[in-house]
Amino acid sequence: MTDATNTSPQHPDVPPTPPAPDASLPAAPPYAPPAYPQASPYGHPQPTAAPAYGQPQYQGQQYQGQPYGQPAYGQPGYGYAVAPARPTNVLAIISLVASIVGLTIIPFLASIPGIITGHMALKQLKTSGENGRGMALWGTILGWIGAGFWLLLLVIWLVVVIGLAATASSVGQYS
Repeated sequence: MTDATNTSPQHPDVPPTPPAPDASLPAAPPYAPPAYPQASPYGHPQPTAAPAYGQPQYQGQQYQGQPYGQPAYGQPGYGYAVAPARPTNVLAIISLVASIVGLTIIPFLASIPGIITGHMALKQLKTSGENGRGMALWGTILGWIGAGFWLLLLVIWLVVVIGLAATASSVGQYS
């Protein structure tokens, strides 16, 4: 038995055949090879991405200006200008380094310049507007700690030497 379209019945496992192409529609254009890269105003070719398969490549006029987000050469940038970084006070750096050296390598002798330059840097920083207050402060503090530590050791050593000298003179006498 056949239906009104006179088509033969198909099995459910077999997919239906696609319809024949319509002759009134134009044929699809063949795939064109990618265009050569556009020349840059600086003489180097600009890299181009290959078009995705099945999508036609845009054939309109190419934009030759600057990329987005970058101002043209000689033009001012967008937004506010960034203020230059304030310099660090050199005496503050010297104070911190000298105080650390006074604690470790050259005891007591380097702590004194650390104290002096730290106080000088703190005085300069009140008026100059430079960075480095923390370094100057820590250089002064470490200088005083180093000088105090070595002075304390010197006093302890002198007490021990004087005590030994006092006891040594009485040891040699017989009564």
